[in-house]
Amino acid sequence: MQTDIEDFIIHLATERGLSEHYQLSTRLSLEAFAKWLAGAHQISAVVEVMRVHLTGFLESRKRAGFAAASLKLNVVALKIWFRWLHSRERVTKDPADLLPLPRLETYLPETLNQQEVEILLDACQNDAPLGLRNRAIFETLYACGLRVSELCGARLEHLNLDVRIIRVTGKGDKTRLVPVGHKAAEALQAYLLGERPGLVRKHTKSHVFLSVRGHALTPDRIWQLTKQTASSAGLSKGVYPHLLRHSFATHLLENGADLRIIQELLGHADIATTQIYTHVDRQRLKAVHHKFHPRAK
Repeated sequence: MQTDIEDFIIHLATERGLSEHYQLSTRLSLEAFAKWLAGAHQISAVVEVMRVHLTGFLESRKRAGFAAASLKLNVVALKIWFRWLHSRERVTKDPADLLPLPRLETYLPETLNQQEVEILLDACQNDAPLGLRNRAIFETLYACGLRVSELCGARLEHLNLDVRIIRVTGKGDKTRLVPVGHKAAEALQAYLLGERPGLVRKHTKSHVFLSVRGHALTPDRIWQLTKQTASSAGLSKGVYPHLLRHSFATHLLENGADLRIIQELLGHADIATTQIYTHVDRQRLKAVHHKFHPRAK
């Protein structure tokens, strides 16, 4: 069975050109299944696998506390693997053909309200060490709704403060143009003129946001800065960088922006991904109605 797994991973890499992350995720799922199968049923050949073995494996994972999202990854890996095995005539029948995908729960994204965003931004003191940089980071995350990876990858040649536009590269190497708000543009200008020159070293490239050693900031470092700034601001809720992206979309929607425009700004390929923010807005409206309407309680 291990040979069949190895051959399939090679197929994913060479014939389908899928990412190393996807290959690793698939390998872990298949190897976990093979290990369980050998231990629970003493089966080591794919031709012996039946649907009852697949459902038994998934049930064991569920009992072990695996979330629906993890189970779905397992199911997808098993389905595409057995489909490939069947197409290569390594099995005569595909036992995973009718295997259902687990239903995923829908989680509404957390957001900061507009006052909390202001508190977070004001916690970045301009006269503090790297205060201009940190202020520019959070202003840009909130004003543009960027993913952390997009912020870290932003380069000087992608930024035009004269027309207040930044070009970012998102998922799937897709690029998009995003407007930069007035306050974010001011914060970026102050950082680029006041602090960035002092961070430049011989090896420094054209990334907008630099570390003290002149390297591009990493997503992990942005996470650390966000936690530190939120703590100093006294915000009680857990604050993380993507929260500013959620807040960006929610506040646009609350103020009347069209969902299609928000989709373009966020770089979502499918508007169904953007529609989750309409649920957030409805939750807010219900809360306001419950709080203020005299006959709501």
